[in-house]
Amino acid sequence: MKTVSCIREEKNQYKIDQYESLLKDNATDFNQLSKIVGLIGNEVRLKLVWLINEERFCVCDLADILQMSVPAISQHLRKLKDVGIVETFREKQTIYYSITAQQQNITHHILDLVSDKIALTL
Repeated sequence: MKTVSCIREEKNQYKIDQYESLLKDNATDFNQLSKIVGLIGNEVRLKLVWLINEERFCVCDLADILQMSVPAISQHLRKLKDVGIVETFREKQTIYYSITAQQQNITHHILDLVSDKIALTL
């Protein structure tokens, strides 16, 4: 296998330093976003986020829709809740899930890729 090396005429140290500094200054944001994208990258969790973004659901509804067990859905929801993607609210005895206000922006961007392909006709 042939290795390709970088050939440049002149190193732009100012540009390198600038972007290196930007990455360091925003390390926390990159870390948080990486965790979110990694979790939503799982097919079941992506479906859960899409569903919760569309309408409020309890864990039983989500289990029925995805044809999975309640404990399995609960485990996925726990992971999403642990990184602040979803939150819960209670109405009487039922606990519902919603996207947190802090993560709505990123989840909407990710879900736009899915939602454009799905025509919901309910």
